[in-house]
Amino acid sequence: MELLLAIVLLALVAAFVSGPLRRSAAADEADPAEAERAELEARKQAKYREIRDAEADRASGKLDEADFGRINRELRAEAVEILKRIDRIEKRV
Repeated sequence: MELLLAIVLLALVAAFVSGPLRRSAAADEADPAEAERAELEARKQAKYREIRDAEADRASGKLDEADFGRINRELRAEAVEILKRIDRIEKRV
């Protein structure tokens, strides 16, 4: 009887502990577009941070105008591509 009770308690604890892991995996599988959009949102924020950093480097004199212009164009072009991908995902949903 005690062995049965111990097995039941162990099963309940295992189910409780593994529940969030199973729900997280199921949520990712259920909506891959949402997972992709979330990744792109993170990349967008990182790109915005890179742009701000480049502007700060120019203001502090670490970058001259020519280098800043080239870097700024590249970063902004990459940001535009990320935004376009986000828009395409949102139109699909």
